[in-house]
Amino acid sequence: MVSGAGRTGVVLRLPGTGPEAVPSERALAAVVGYARGRRWLRFRSPGLPEGRWVEVPAYGWARFDAHPPSTGPDADVLIAEGLHGRLDRTGWHEVHDTLLRVTPLVDRMCARAAGRPFWALPPSEFSVLDEPGTVGASLRRLSDEAGPHGAHVLAALHHRHPALVPHLTTTTRRALLPHVEEGDSGVEAVVHRELRANADAFADLEAAIAEVVHDARPTRLRLHDVLLWLATTLRLAHAVECGRRVLDPPS
Repeated sequence: MVSGAGRTGVVLRLPGTGPEAVPSERALAAVVGYARGRRWLRFRSPGLPEGRWVEVPAYGWARFDAHPPSTGPDADVLIAEGLHGRLDRTGWHEVHDTLLRVTPLVDRMCARAAGRPFWALPPSEFSVLDEPGTVGASLRRLSDEAGPHGAHVLAALHHRHPALVPHLTTTTRRALLPHVEEGDSGVEAVVHRELRANADAFADLEAAIAEVVHDARPTRLRLHDVLLWLATTLRLAHAVECGRRVLDPPS
């Protein structure tokens, strides 16, 4: 087991994933499994009508996290599709147009953050008492503007701003809602609290992932998203199993 997140006794306490603390070595295995896990797919084609079994990536890492930075809104949509699936023609244009429409809002939010990552922002940035103009208020408006394809829009914006814009879906938002407190600007405040409360553990996890996985450098904001999504979609055990096979291969 690598150092950092593999240290015995270090845990992540993430109420969004459940009441039990997540041991750091389990969190590491889960993220490595998300990055390297495979699944079987039956593939058929005109040239091979009888079909054959092929192994494909089980999760979206290769199509999203390991994808190079975007060069424009067209590429942004393609990157988002790599994580959330293909859009029809109408949906593709809706996501593309939304990304263009929210550009001024994202620019103001970046200016407000002034180079600070999401987890280094003060709690006041996620309180309704300090609005308007806060990062939290901007993120809430982004969520409202994202429309029916919000997951695609936020995936594209997170890929472009990986240290500032959380990637949230309907499923992960639902898991965070019970933990919203009075005065919070939105569920992003819950993510902010969990990152700050587990700052040392996430720093260790970032370092440990860098030792094992070399095709991407996810921020702790993305690592939180991956752990939350795996837990809330009941995929955590599979990802952990895949990751342990990578970290501790059988002799």
